Amino acid sequence: MEIIQSIILGIIQGLAEFLPISSSGHLVLISKFFNWQDQGLAFDVALHLGTLIAVLVYFRKDWLEIINKSYLIKKIKYQILNIKQNLISLKIFQKKRGVFSESNKKFNIKYLKTDLLFIIIIATIPGVIAGLTWGDYTETIFRNPMLIAVALSMGALLLYCSDRIEIKKNDMSKLTLKMGIIIGLFQALAIIPGVSRSGITITAALLLGFSRTSSARFSFLLSTPIIIGAGIMEFPNLIREGIDTSILVGILTAAICGYSAIKYMLKYLENRNYNIFVGYRIALAVLIIIFFM
Repeated sequence: MEIIQSIILGIIQGLAEFLPISSSGHLVLISKFFNWQDQGLAFDVALHLGTLIAVLVYFRKDWLEIINKSYLIKKIKYQILNIKQNLISLKIFQKKRGVFSESNKKFNIKYLKTDLLFIIIIATIPGVIAGLTWGDYTETIFRNPMLIAVALSMGALLLYCSDRIEIKKNDMSKLTLKMGIIIGLFQALAIIPGVSRSGITITAALLLGFSRTSSARFSFLLSTPIIIGAGIMEFPNLIREGIDTSILVGILTAAICGYSAIKYMLKYLENRNYNIFVGYRIALAVLIIIFFM
């Protein structure tokens, strides 16, 4: 793959991953439009590594806070300290044990219902199941341009309707486990190119009454584990095919563009709605139908 092609695909992946317009759909379409050889799922995953870098760098403080405040992490730390204490009877572990109160020694599932880290983990499961079940179709029938056009159109309609809900006051602090599961189920639909992972999860969050910025923010955080999982699954294929300069350039380009997309998307949504993305999806769907008819 030539360097210029990798740069173009990296730009598309970086921008479209976090804008609600479908990165996978665009990667398929750009190859069809210019009659490029399909880059394949392994290269798509390599570009996702670039967007993973972007989301980790941008939300690094958020992730540290989420992990530090997580009840689940605290319980794991407590159990590790107990194991160490049983294996090595040292006073230092007795002192560290005091970090956890007596009330936290017993596992209480009710605290997990508002634990953001646990919610993100559970919300990721439907997407993982969909990927393992239908993943093979993403390289075959799901790459049909007409299917992408339909997915773009339906996604635009859902995004438009959800953005018209008047009550959008919820922020991240109002997120519950039940809400996370609902958003996670919507995310599973993103296995189909054209649906857009960010688009469908933002739509679900808007339907649940979250603000535009909070919906986008949670969508971006939720993308982290699913991208990591996809990278782990496809990394052997990537190694087998070989990592050359063009792939590294694509990853770097996707990381830079992804970071910019997150930053300006959140700023844009402070005073604006999703109409521009709805219009773009419809226009692209019409273009696809005209081009491939």
